[in-house]
Amino acid sequence: QDNVIQSKPVMTAYEDGTATLDCTYKATSTQYPNLLWYQQKTNRSPKYMLIRLSGSSSNNEEFKERFNADLNTSSKSVPLTIKDVRVSDSAVYYCALQPTVTETHSTIRQ
Repeated sequence: QDNVIQSKPVMTAYEDGTATLDCTYKATSTQYPNLLWYQQKTNRSPKYMLIRLSGSSSNNEEFKERFNADLNTSSKSVPLTIKDVRVSDSAVYYCALQPTVTETHSTIRQ
């Protein structure tokens, strides 16, 4: 079963410092998973931050400058690093595995 684990539910960081949020994954359906990070501020919907694929990556423009996550397939981790931490970075951060979409076809016969 594919899943992610964020072992530290609460983290404290200092302004202008660096914070690293951990995320490890278990992906049995693929050797090279796609992992995403989302940021959710109070009373807001989660906002897509970035995706890390084996060998490539893509960031939402809003998160390009200070946010980074490197996919490590040997340790099965994709920690999120926030540089120059700001008070406005206070939020809930979610790590997620991109779901594998499987299409099936059914035919109904009478």
